[in-house]
Amino acid sequence: MRLVLLGAPGSGKGTQAARLKEHLQVPHISTGDLLRAEVAAGSPLGLEAKEVMARGELVSDAILLGMLEDRFSRPDTANGFILDGYPRNLAQADALDVLLKRIGQPMDAAVQLDVATELLVERIAGRAAAEGRADDSPESVRTRLNVYDSQTAPVIEFYRTHGQLTVVDGVGTLDEVFTRIIEAIAPVREVG
Repeated sequence: MRLVLLGAPGSGKGTQAARLKEHLQVPHISTGDLLRAEVAAGSPLGLEAKEVMARGELVSDAILLGMLEDRFSRPDTANGFILDGYPRNLAQADALDVLLKRIGQPMDAAVQLDVATELLVERIAGRAAAEGRADDSPESVRTRLNVYDSQTAPVIEFYRTHGQLTVVDGVGTLDEVFTRIIEAIAPVREVG
């Protein structure tokens, strides 16, 4: 099963991806974790990314895609993977689609965790307070969520038009949301 999890910050993607990893027995691939690992390993792409980050710039889509292609070539992805945090924009979705088709591992499904904005603000602000971070005020969280919405709306539409999108209610207990995701991807797993 090749799955992409979509959802705003605070929607529970990381938590659910960890549970899905165990359930589906496929790796959870977070581009942030992948980027940090490549930099730490001193790989050619990691060194290139380190230089970009040292200049205070964002790592290019080409570098991220190269890292993903390398990651997808590892044996543990033979039965699939769960992508979390990528793609974040339409250009990344297009490039990922082309890459996966080229390597013979097309995406099976995209699951969007749907959570109301005000609940996301509460979750993130609560998490920030628990971690002692003052930078996540409700106003800054709303701004981040607006940026997320504007960038990812085309990604959501991309997967919808490809017939791969399922929207899952991301509100409830961890078990309730997990069960909804499993039920949403069950038809795809039966076909694949």
